[in-house]
Amino acid sequence: MSQEDTGATDIIDEESARKALSEQQMVRREKLARLQAQGCDPFAIVTWNQTHHSMEIKEKFEELENKDVSIAGRVMSFRDIGKAAFMDLQDRDGRVQVYLNAEALGADIYAQVKTWDLGDIIGVEGYVFKTRRGEISVHAKRMVLLTKAIEPLPEKFHGLKDPEQRYRRRYLDLVMNPQVMETFKKRTQIIRAVREYLDDRGYIEVETPILSTIASGAAARPFVTKSNALNLQLYLRIATELYLKRCIVGGMERVYEMGKDFRNEGIDIRHNPEFTMIELYQAYADYNDMMELCENICAYAAQKVCGSTTVTYQGTEIRFAAPWRRLTMIDAVKEYGNIDFSQVKTDEEARALATEKGLTDELKKKLKDCSKGDILNAAFEKYAEKELIQPTFIMDYPADISPLTKQKPGDPTMTERFEAFVYGRELGNAYSELNDPIVQNDRFQQQAKERELGDDEAYMFDEDFVSSLEVGMPPTGGMGIGIDRLIMFLTDSYSIRDIILFPTMKPINQ
Repeated sequence: MSQEDTGATDIIDEESARKALSEQQMVRREKLARLQAQGCDPFAIVTWNQTHHSMEIKEKFEELENKDVSIAGRVMSFRDIGKAAFMDLQDRDGRVQVYLNAEALGADIYAQVKTWDLGDIIGVEGYVFKTRRGEISVHAKRMVLLTKAIEPLPEKFHGLKDPEQRYRRRYLDLVMNPQVMETFKKRTQIIRAVREYLDDRGYIEVETPILSTIASGAAARPFVTKSNALNLQLYLRIATELYLKRCIVGGMERVYEMGKDFRNEGIDIRHNPEFTMIELYQAYADYNDMMELCENICAYAAQKVCGSTTVTYQGTEIRFAAPWRRLTMIDAVKEYGNIDFSQVKTDEEARALATEKGLTDELKKKLKDCSKGDILNAAFEKYAEKELIQPTFIMDYPADISPLTKQKPGDPTMTERFEAFVYGRELGNAYSELNDPIVQNDRFQQQAKERELGDDEAYMFDEDFVSSLEVGMPPTGGMGIGIDRLIMFLTDSYSIRDIILFPTMKPINQ
C-alpha cells in the first residue's frame, strides 16, 4: 500500500502544501496510467456484487463466521506486517477490518494491492473471522480495485476540520468525519418519523408548485425568475400555505407537504436561502389542536430517532415531551420585559413606549408607520424570545401582523395564532385559519398598502385564493414547522449548515 499520503511529513506553509499535493496527484495519475496500460483500468469496471456492509458483519458475526461475504468501500488505513497486512475498509455504515496475505491472494495480486492508495475504492471477497486480538474481520480471497482516487484524502492526523471546507466539499466531510454521516442518516430518519406520524393519522401528502406568479403565505422576500415560454415573471415559493388551503377547500380535510421553500434573505447559523419546511392543514380544527399536534410530532420524532423525548442541545437539556408551556405574547412581554401591553390603548402610546424602551432596532418598518401590534411583537423579540429555552407556545398574536389568521373571539385586535419556540428560536408557526373571504380580501388590501410603503416582505394579493375561500373553506387549523431546525435540535447541530448536505455558499472566486 502506497504511503505517500499518510501524513508522516509535516507541511510547513501553503506553498509547500500545494506542491506536495501536486506531487501526490501526479504519482497517483502515473499509477492509474500504468494500470490502464496493463489492461487493468479500474474505471472500466461497471458493477460489484456487494452482499454485506460493515455493520451487518459485526452485528451478525455468529451467523456469518467462516462464511463468504462480498464487501466494497474506501481504503482508510493500511498496516503492512511483512507477509500479511491489514486495512480498514469504510462503507456507508462504518469500517470493517480486512486481512490479506500473499498465500490467499497470490503473490502478484498481493504485490499489486500494496501499490494501491488510501482513498481508493475496492471490492473484497472473503470469509468472516475474528483475529487473535478479537477484532471481527474479513479474510480476503479476492480483491479488486474499483475506483482510483486521484486526489489524496486529507492527512489523517488533522483531517478535514475547517467548517468552510467541510461545507464546500461535503463529500470529503462525509468520508473523513463519521459523525457527519450519522447526522445525515438521522436527518432522513427524522423526516421519515414526521411523515409517519401524520400518515398514521389520515393526512394526505401532496405536492404544490414551487414556481408561482405570486409569492405569498409568509412575510419574506422571494427569489425572482422568469418563464421564457410564457414571457412571465415567476417567484420561487416562500411558503406552501395558500395552495394547501385550496386543497382543504377541495375536501381533502387533512393535508401536508414536506418540501423546499426559498427566501431571499440573510444567511446565518439558523437561516439558509433554501430550507425544508412542513406545512399541514386540518379541517374542523383550530390552533389548540395544532399545539397538541406540534408537541406530539416533535416528541414522536425525538423518541423514534434519539430514543428519548429529552435531548441535549449545545449542553442544554431540552424536554420535548408534552405538554409544552403555553404563554400569550402579552404575558411573555410582561414576564420578561416588565411591560404590560394590556394597558397600552393606542398606536400613539405604543410608539412612545417604543422610543422609551429603545425598540427601534426590532421594528420592521419606520416607527411612524408602526401599530401597537408591531411594537408588541418588537418587545417580544427583544425581551422574551431569547428566554424561551424549553419548548414553549407563544399564543395570541396581534391581528395587524397576522393577515391569514382568525381573530380571537371577543378581541378583534388579537388572533388565534401561536409560534413554537425552543432554545430561543422559532420552530413553528400556526393559526386558526382565516376562512372569511371578505375579511381576507380586506387583509390583503392592507398588506398591499404595506408594500406601497416599502415593506417588501408584506404579503402579495392572491385573488384566486380569495376566490377559493368564496367557495367555502371549513374551520381549519394550519401549521408550519421548520424541519431543518427540528433536525438541528435532535442532532445537536450548532449551525443549519451542519444539517444541509450542500448549503448555499458564495463561490470562492467571487
